[in-house]
Amino acid sequence: MSEKHHNMVAYLDPEGKITELKEITQWMRESRINKSVTFSTPVYKSLIKEFWNSASVIEVDETELIQGQVNQLNVNVHSDILNTVLELQDDPNAPYFVPIMCTRGCFLRMTCTGDIFNSQINKGDLPMRYKFLLHVLIQCLSNRRVGYDMEGNDLVGLMVALVLNKPFSISKYIYANMKENMKRTSGRTTRNKFWMYPRFL
Repeated sequence: MSEKHHNMVAYLDPEGKITELKEITQWMRESRINKSVTFSTPVYKSLIKEFWNSASVIEVDETELIQGQVNQLNVNVHSDILNTVLELQDDPNAPYFVPIMCTRGCFLRMTCTGDIFNSQINKGDLPMRYKFLLHVLIQCLSNRRVGYDMEGNDLVGLMVALVLNKPFSISKYIYANMKENMKRTSGRTTRNKFWMYPRFL
């Protein structure tokens, strides 16, 4: 199953015409997520479907990776590969989570008007610049299939790490989402399958 609002391409206003977003879009263009949220590539649904239908978690030379087949060729996905291709500049030793107390403290400083103790954050409770940042992260990098207003601790942690310039492995986050998707794609009915991250494959 593909979702048209998943793994989208972000428009970061390179000419600075949107005044209220000029500062945050410039910051995002200069950040390490720029390529991962802005690059566009042709997506062939049949090839994405073939990869996810055949994908499995394997170990090669003591390294875990996801391997699928496309046109009878093996396609390997690993966090190191994602880091290189998406130019994320991840530290290989960085975690892909942020402590919850750090996240809550950051949202207090952002003047979030929602309940920061909730398990999910509503992007509408944030000031415009942070609302836009979270919106882009949800649409471009999250594992969401539906519901693009709320986001849980994992992606919110990524946002906080970017804002505070804390170590965070975005490539490990993406890989973990893909690995979790293997559980969804193990059913016998195709209606449960999610053709995740088509731009990255």
